[in-house]
Amino acid sequence: EMYTETISPTFTGMAFSQAAETCFVKLKLLLLAIEIRPDDGSDRKISINPRGVKISPNTVGFFIAQSAEEVKRAWFFCKACHEDIKDEKQIKKCKCKALAGSKKTSLATMPIKPSALKKTVSMKDGNTNAVNGRTTIAATDGPKKEKTESRLDADSTPNDIDFKSTEMRYDSTGMFHWTQSTSIEDSILDRNQAAMTVLNGHVVVCLFADPDSPLIGLRNLVMPLRASNFHYHELKHVVIVGAVDYIRREWKTLQNLPKISVLNGSPLSRADLRAVNVNLCDMCVILSAKVPSNDDPTLADKEAILASLNIKAMTFDDTIGVLNQSSNAPDAMSPLGSPIVLHRKGSVYGSNVPMITELVNDSNVQFLDQDDDDDPDTELYLTQPFACGTAFAVSVLDSLMSTTYFNQNALTLIRSLITGGATPELEIILAEGAGLRGGYSTPDTLSHRDRCRVGQISLSDGPLATFGEGRKYQDLFVASLRNYGMLCIGLYRLRDAALTTVDATSKRYVITNPPFDFGLLPTDQVYVLLPFERKQSRFSFSETEV
Repeated sequence: EMYTETISPTFTGMAFSQAAETCFVKLKLLLLAIEIRPDDGSDRKISINPRGVKISPNTVGFFIAQSAEEVKRAWFFCKACHEDIKDEKQIKKCKCKALAGSKKTSLATMPIKPSALKKTVSMKDGNTNAVNGRTTIAATDGPKKEKTESRLDADSTPNDIDFKSTEMRYDSTGMFHWTQSTSIEDSILDRNQAAMTVLNGHVVVCLFADPDSPLIGLRNLVMPLRASNFHYHELKHVVIVGAVDYIRREWKTLQNLPKISVLNGSPLSRADLRAVNVNLCDMCVILSAKVPSNDDPTLADKEAILASLNIKAMTFDDTIGVLNQSSNAPDAMSPLGSPIVLHRKGSVYGSNVPMITELVNDSNVQFLDQDDDDDPDTELYLTQPFACGTAFAVSVLDSLMSTTYFNQNALTLIRSLITGGATPELEIILAEGAGLRGGYSTPDTLSHRDRCRVGQISLSDGPLATFGEGRKYQDLFVASLRNYGMLCIGLYRLRDAALTTVDATSKRYVITNPPFDFGLLPTDQVYVLLPFERKQSRFSFSETEV
């Protein structure tokens, strides 16, 4: 569970990475984020796994722990008294004067003042600047360098900017990728065009909807996949399979987001699913916008369940998936203009396709997995589809509401992780109904890209491969933080990792914040909070899937 606690004065002056390591190794707590207090007195912001930030007095930290009692260690910890204690349970309040004084109240989620939105952030050398919940420290050594990501000189005046030749690549807040409005007709593919595109590593959205179905807000699904802390070439192509008459009503909110295509077809049509290479996708999302009937709640999810079972029953020819990337010409281009990169071996069986299905009725989860022997009366949270991440129910949001009631800061942190970043300015823009507006790449907006994102790193190869050979989770946690600035938050483990027989499945389940002495396997994947890198990531895309 997620908790907030004021961090002990012992941590004052420590870098965030050092504080996170100390919390994990000595206190057995996972520190995810801290509250940043801007020097200009503006509203406090939550910063997740920030780089170059030092802990200031009375900083509020966001932790994942088993209980509120455990989190109190972060406030009680005293270097003088607890340095040599091996059992974290012995860390209790001591009599040191260093802990004298009261905690300050967290103000992270107090209402935003409209006047605060008008304040601009100073970008002078040597200053610590709070930008969108992230703190960046400008270099003080050496000559001032021009930002390579920006087309604009940081010192230029508005009169020096050639607006006609300056390309808008991000929205006005700098939080999301943006493109000129695209008509839905230009984005529609027929079955043959989709098959020729050789889609790979993409996201397939199977959408059931009638022309007059209520809007479900597809923008909320696509926007996090277009966050500006991804590089443009890292953006996964989104292909929506469904009735174009319904999608046309949603298109106004999607027209400024890049790399979106629409296949006018049915998610139950195997020909349509093959055309969009569902076996090569990184994720298949099954949604329904249809209004469920009140007659029988069990039938509310019939289309979504049928689509899921239909895909699992399919078999695929894997000739495309086994092609090596080197066999393609360096400048090979697909009909949509994206480079053809076949980095993921396709699934021969539909049961291995990464998939998540939205359910209206919790009890219908029993129909998603034919080989699952869970009791039909088992709670959603204890079923295999939920644990493996292949099912999502609306009722999950109920627990989020409960968490927010007891800890209002939790919602702010969860929204930042899920949505890829949210600012008060963006909230106002979207609330007005105008949609995303393009903006010029200024140093201020480009600095908003510098925020972490959730990633998935494999232990089978790459820089972290050595940890999959029987090492402990604590070794991985410390090395990832020290060498790459990555904060490990959990494992994604094969359900049948111990089996080598034909009965073993490719199903995985999530282990959030494992114990420090938890053994690692080569087949494990690690969930991490990746810092933004302006240059090419040191992890290849076959290892990193977000």
